[in-house]
Amino acid sequence: MEKINMTTPLVEMDGDEMTRILWKMIKDELICPFVDLKTEYYDLGLEHRNETDDQVTFDSASATKKYGVAVKCATITPNAARMTEYNLKQMWKSPNGTIRAILDGTVFRAPITVKGIEPCVRNWKKPITIARHAYGDVYKASEMKIPGPGKCELVYTGEDGRETRELIHEFAGAGIVQGQHNLNESIESFARSCFNFALDTKQDLWFATKDTISKKYDHTFKDIFQDIYDKEYDEKFKAAGIEYFYTLIDDAVARIMKAEGGFIWACKNYDGDVMSDMVSSAFGSLAMMTSVLVSPEGYYEYEAAHGTVQRHYYKHLKGEETSTNSVATIFAWTGALRKRGELDSLPELSAFADKLEQACLSTIESGKMTKDLALITTLEHPTVLNSEGFIKAIRETLEGLL
Repeated sequence: MEKINMTTPLVEMDGDEMTRILWKMIKDELICPFVDLKTEYYDLGLEHRNETDDQVTFDSASATKKYGVAVKCATITPNAARMTEYNLKQMWKSPNGTIRAILDGTVFRAPITVKGIEPCVRNWKKPITIARHAYGDVYKASEMKIPGPGKCELVYTGEDGRETRELIHEFAGAGIVQGQHNLNESIESFARSCFNFALDTKQDLWFATKDTISKKYDHTFKDIFQDIYDKEYDEKFKAAGIEYFYTLIDDAVARIMKAEGGFIWACKNYDGDVMSDMVSSAFGSLAMMTSVLVSPEGYYEYEAAHGTVQRHYYKHLKGEETSTNSVATIFAWTGALRKRGELDSLPELSAFADKLEQACLSTIESGKMTKDLALITTLEHPTVLNSEGFIKAIRETLEGLL
């Protein structure tokens, strides 16, 4: 078949470890044979981020603002062990956190459902979408090790030079301290993104924090959400027949375990990171979770919700066979291609993205899958494929659909 032409590039953000290996396979087998792929490429692998003092991450976010649509591979957020392993200049911050801060969007994550992979929470009948705030909190925190006895304070100095102080702790010995922040403007964008997404998808919206303990920080989130809802969205939600309600995060967890799904659960940045992993794992696999960052200005960045699959990468380096699930990474590509097709009025590009997703699901439903799915499928006698074999099986199914 003739390749589908693209008119505007995608921003392509390459990543780390096993997902980087899958990234190339997906392009070579599932995209480039069918699409005249145009991308502006950025290498967000940890080694290159270190070489560029992480400037490449900032450049990729700026490019996303320019072109409107990006697709990102999973990347490493280094810890002390990674500092040594990669001989890093410093412990670079999360590239996802950096990009989220620059684009000021909201991350929407939803499980990819497929016949034969049943949620381990039996009453979950429909997907649960996690809406994750995309700015601040622990991802932009400042941290300090306290060497010994002394006083630690929060200090705000206004433009007029006046100081406001709040005691954090009187240290009797060594310890640690962390300072988090957020912005009312970003919280407002988060709230509107959630309300708009709920209206677009006709789903109820839940929002949860811990305002009973965090009476200023978390309570500000709660108040901003409620104020915007009351002024701008109450009548729209009623007309759409959907509901918004706030509850404490621990109450939300208890409710969700007994719910049927089919709603959006809005969470602060770290809560959303953790809860999206819980939801995706309970629906079947961490590799079966889509993720898209949507900014108020209309920028989109698609990625898989999982990490770099470090354990499989070390096996791969030893020449051992791996069976790594590539579905969420494929869906990152399809999400970006579909959106690019929508924005550029290229229905054939969007249709290709739909068919590639269908090929992924049909391949699994035919009994061909990676080991993680084979361990939990209700299908009888599944065929376990290695990483490359699974992608080649998807290509075979895709060629049949095309």
